[in-house]
Amino acid sequence: MIIKGVARAEETSDRQIRSVATAIQVPLVIRLVRYVRIPHIMVKFSRRNVFMRDQYACQYTGEEYPKHLLTIDHVIPRSRGGMTTWDNVVSACRKCNIKKGNRTPSEANMMLIRKPKSPTIITYMHMSYQFRHDPSWKKYLYLN
Repeated sequence: MIIKGVARAEETSDRQIRSVATAIQVPLVIRLVRYVRIPHIMVKFSRRNVFMRDQYACQYTGEEYPKHLLTIDHVIPRSRGGMTTWDNVVSACRKCNIKKGNRTPSEANMMLIRKPKSPTIITYMHMSYQFRHDPSWKKYLYLN
């Protein structure tokens, strides 16, 4: 892509790629010369991703827990038509989930710390411990 002129190297390493006719620095960060529209990427809904979005904390008390001590709580209970979606599910400790039971947070007099919503792909990448990147990418990924 760099040789064809489709992209430019923004950051390079000390290593080189050599051919018979040329040598170029190994790019760490490349930038496309023209904008390419990327379709909206949805973060997959899963138990692990809900815990990651909520930073492994009970959304009623704010206390952090290991994932094996957290549960998934439906803000509007399933028995009342609540769906298992990003906008209706939060992580909760077992004690709070049992206390809330089959009620809404207002009926149980329990306030949510944050309103549940679908995370953006940038937020997900920032939170994901599996996302490994070269430190030189930081200023391009909005991960401050």
